[in-house]
Amino acid sequence: MPAEFLELPLEAPAVICDPRETGLAAQLASFREFGEPTRQIVTTSKTFSGEPLAVPAFVNEFWTARQRQAHSMHEISYRACFKPQLPRFFIERLTAPGEIVYDPFMGRGTTPLEAALLGRVPAGCDVNPLSVMLTRPRLHPPTLDEICARLDAISLTDHDELPEDLVAFFHPETLRAISSLKKYFLHRRAAGTLDAVDDWICLVSLNRLTGHSPGFFSGRTMPPNQAVSVKVQRKINERLNLTPPPRDVKQIILKKSRILLSECDAPTRRTLAGVAGRAQLLTQISSATPQIASNSVSVVVTSPPFLDIVNYAGDNWLRCWFLGIDPADVKLTVPRKLEHWQAAMTDIFRELHRVLKSGGHVAFEVGEVRGGKIKLEEAVLPCGVEAGLRPLLVLINDQEFTKTANCWGVDNNAKGINTNRIVVFQKP
Repeated sequence: MPAEFLELPLEAPAVICDPRETGLAAQLASFREFGEPTRQIVTTSKTFSGEPLAVPAFVNEFWTARQRQAHSMHEISYRACFKPQLPRFFIERLTAPGEIVYDPFMGRGTTPLEAALLGRVPAGCDVNPLSVMLTRPRLHPPTLDEICARLDAISLTDHDELPEDLVAFFHPETLRAISSLKKYFLHRRAAGTLDAVDDWICLVSLNRLTGHSPGFFSGRTMPPNQAVSVKVQRKINERLNLTPPPRDVKQIILKKSRILLSECDAPTRRTLAGVAGRAQLLTQISSATPQIASNSVSVVVTSPPFLDIVNYAGDNWLRCWFLGIDPADVKLTVPRKLEHWQAAMTDIFRELHRVLKSGGHVAFEVGEVRGGKIKLEEAVLPCGVEAGLRPLLVLINDQEFTKTANCWGVDNNAKGINTNRIVVFQKP
């Protein structure tokens, strides 16, 4: 089991490398952008063979907790996604324009999109097929005029199905429009004629399927990170005495598109165009990615699945229906036992070691689990070491929006403290 999180001097003999050799550590130590000095402590753990590990940890508010600080195209809802400021922090400090930035658990595509916006070549992988569909369109954004023209060309009365159960979420007229969009995308995908404008409209439709405001296709339901069941939605309707109202599907898509594209100016489009053609977005397990060349990636920024249960079918059944995907075919593996999670992460790190350039970095963001009983930043250290990576430091992003002024695991072990803890490794 990982050792406790200890506050030790940086000169502790168990430290296996001198992080002051790296520019990143020096920048973290002197960081005062938000007015507070960085605290320096030590994270301790052990290798799988029992040898002690001690890695310097730097504690501060390293990026702002304020909302709406990232590019407008990031405004896509997804369960358990990190802020774009997190990958930006590492991409700006550890890469140069034109280099490859990779996320093996890309989720909604925060790291690939941020990399592309910064002129880096994006790469991503996720076993969830929704990930590519949420990421790829934002690397090739169409114009509002193109979106409007395509919506005018799509019939919203040409459908093959009208699932009766879905009237719990949608007015019958809205359901006809959604079913027509579904048919259109399935036919275009089967014919191989799906283009960037179709991709974009599909992305926005997925994002607007269900939610809690008039900006969504549905009546009032839960926030859009995951869909409730038909049974639960019926109970919501009964409790609130609601009937889903009709929605203007085309206008909702256009409104959300305007928001997403509000900062997509000419320089941004040029930057994206310069790197998007080289992007690699994969749908498969990330422990085996032969499509990514060895020694090609400059930095990896990612957050893996934690030790919890992911009900993919339950969370994404409605999105999968819209896309014609059987959720039972999507096999997510999230080990519940720590040792199994460590074994899975070690396999991932071995593959990251292969794709990384010599001197390349991994920024591996982990969170609290089991009410703070398990500190994954300590659990992940031996995984990287086993794969041949050199642990450099731990960055702990401590912000005012947390439930206590002190970060979890440093001064307070209470449950619920919301901090980012990123373990940084380097390939020798």
